[in-house]
Amino acid sequence: MGKFAFALVAAAGLLLSGCGYNKIQSTDEQTKAAWSEVLNQYQRRADLIPNLVKTVQGYAAQEQTVLLGVTEARAKVGSIQATPELVNDAAAMAKFQAAQSQLTSALSRLLVVTENYPQLKSDQNFRDLQAQLEGTENRITVARNRYIQSVQTYNLAIRSFPSNLTAMMFGYKTKANFSVENEAAISKPPSVDFAPPPAQAPATQPAPAAPAH
Repeated sequence: MGKFAFALVAAAGLLLSGCGYNKIQSTDEQTKAAWSEVLNQYQRRADLIPNLVKTVQGYAAQEQTVLLGVTEARAKVGSIQATPELVNDAAAMAKFQAAQSQLTSALSRLLVVTENYPQLKSDQNFRDLQAQLEGTENRITVARNRYIQSVQTYNLAIRSFPSNLTAMMFGYKTKANFSVENEAAISKPPSVDFAPPPAQAPATQPAPAAPAH
């Protein structure tokens, strides 16, 4: 009986392997890891924002509309429970993406406004925050791309025959992905210009009046 049970388990293992079970498991784990990295980088960006807003306020307190826009966008992002299960809900994923895109746009507007404040741009703390933000935006882009690719691989695996039968048997379903709508604009990090402001040209002195004859 023991040998028969062992043979049955071995046969089942070979059958599952041949039906794509191992590939589904592997791609599922890769997707989870890629999603975790996306969340880590988005959280890193969110953690930079309070200090960035505080620094800008010190030089450009009158830009309340832009500063409030960044603060509110960050709060909206924070109100969304970004759990590993979120990728299984297309509607929740779309809401998450929309909130992150809104924050990206708000940060871009903030950086544009800072161009009008040379003293702010020369502040070392602000320059450090800019550099960290730029690096984080680049890492977000890389993490998003890896997630997009991993989800495409996983979704293809569970839709293809015969692994789709295995997926149905074990309850594997397609995962939500980032939409490609406005992907180029979303993936482009906010530009950071470290060049010093151009020197102002000296005022032109009026030419002396000609002597009267």
